Amino acid sequence: MPELQALRPRSASVALAVGFAVAGCLVGTFYHPEPWRPFGPGAYLLTLLIALPLALREKWASGVLVVTAAGFAGYLLLGHQPSLNFWCPAVAFVSVCARERRGRVVRGAVLLAAVIALSGTCGRLPWPVTVVQALIVPAVAGAVGLTQRRLAQRNAELRRLTVLLDEQQRQEARRAVLDERFRIARELHDTISQHMTIVTLQTGLAQYTFHSDPAAAHQALGVAATAGRDTLDDLRRLLVVLRTYDLGGATGGQGPSAREDPSAPIPDDLLAGIDRVPALAERLEAAGLRVAVHFSGTRRPLHPGIELCAYRVVQEALTNVVKHSTAGAADVTVDYLDQELRVTVVDEGAPDAAPGALANTPGSGHGLIGMRERAKIWHGSLTAEARPGGGFQVRLRIPLGEEGASPAPEKDALRGRAQVQDRDRDRDRDSGRP
Repeated sequence: MPELQALRPRSASVALAVGFAVAGCLVGTFYHPEPWRPFGPGAYLLTLLIALPLALREKWASGVLVVTAAGFAGYLLLGHQPSLNFWCPAVAFVSVCARERRGRVVRGAVLLAAVIALSGTCGRLPWPVTVVQALIVPAVAGAVGLTQRRLAQRNAELRRLTVLLDEQQRQEARRAVLDERFRIARELHDTISQHMTIVTLQTGLAQYTFHSDPAAAHQALGVAATAGRDTLDDLRRLLVVLRTYDLGGATGGQGPSAREDPSAPIPDDLLAGIDRVPALAERLEAAGLRVAVHFSGTRRPLHPGIELCAYRVVQEALTNVVKHSTAGAADVTVDYLDQELRVTVVDEGAPDAAPGALANTPGSGHGLIGMRERAKIWHGSLTAEARPGGGFQVRLRIPLGEEGASPAPEKDALRGRAQVQDRDRDRDRDSGRP
């Protein structure tokens, strides 16, 4: 069926062919001056033979030109007067110029010029008129056909570009969905991981000391309950954002659009900032980790997205210390420089552990990947490595100049996600971090 539909002539071509056939027959019927032959049945058949093949000129342009030229030549040689069928070979040649290769176009031009010259000769026109007519008719028909060819090529290119644009739009839509999924995954991981680590450790301690030291078990359960309430509060804040706020936009309809500021999805009053790091350190002390927080430089408010990035990196780094290290203390240093923010988290490691002893600690690798993605969004960098004397160090650097004032497109951060995962997996194998 598709093959038959492809061979079916277009209605416009059919109408043109029928129009030339009817017009040629009418002119021959009512106009046959002397000394031309009377317009009889043979003339009608030849007129139909010349005109009707034009219905198929879009499928077989060269063949239609040959048929119409041969029919018109026979019509003239039999002594019939030239009529409107004079234009049928010219119309067929237009299709040849629009669709066929250069060689066929040249041969078709020669054939059409010969037929037009024969028409002028049979019509007893002066030879200069015959020559000019034989040159002008193929030239005009060829120009029209070449114009049609260029239009067809441009339309084909436009269709190709339209399909390509549509595919790019679908890819952008899929990428936007993935961006939001990764962003929400980071928020959930960074929000829940630290609190649930405390809950897990404290409930395990309570279970262990339930009979031997009820007071310690009671205290551990209290710490776990506080961490659980903090988890619920953070989840409520995140749900508020997901329900009421465009994750890619700015607050209050002001500021950059969703696509211009993809890394500041949360209103200012819902963002965790650097000023919350001391409170984070106090909570972790309940889990047995002493955290010293140091600030240097001129403390000043930064972009909410940068504040959130720094806080989440500190939170994830300290959570990893609690989960994957036996270190009893860690240091957090926040340096406000003129053009850069530096955040360093260092743990002292286990007193009796050799360097690299944590390499056997299993982990998913999502924590370091999320931290590096956050840093890359703000044109920053993050390094996480074991210290030569034991312990582990995480260092975040974010530029605060004009380049750091606006986020990089998050798709740039996610484009290298596979490479980051591979690099982190190799580094974590040596450092013992998840």
